[in-house]
Amino acid sequence: MAKKKKKYQVIVNQEACKGCNLCVEFCKPEVLRTSENLNKMGYNYAEPVAGKDCNGCMICTLVCPDLVLEVYYE
Repeated sequence: MAKKKKKYQVIVNQEACKGCNLCVEFCKPEVLRTSENLNKMGYNYAEPVAGKDCNGCMICTLVCPDLVLEVYYE
């Protein structure tokens, strides 16, 4: 029987993100990118890339100075 691959989902609190891009830089599977849109504070926030699979390493949550990222197991 084949082993089922674990799926993870990254959630970004877009309105609290200040666009420092540390999570984008440290994300090895390139699951995160900088949005072209602005939040209410005027920052280009981080957002998940559609179709990219998160590996659940949670490095993004560790490097985020504002704690706006969460990683969930689906």
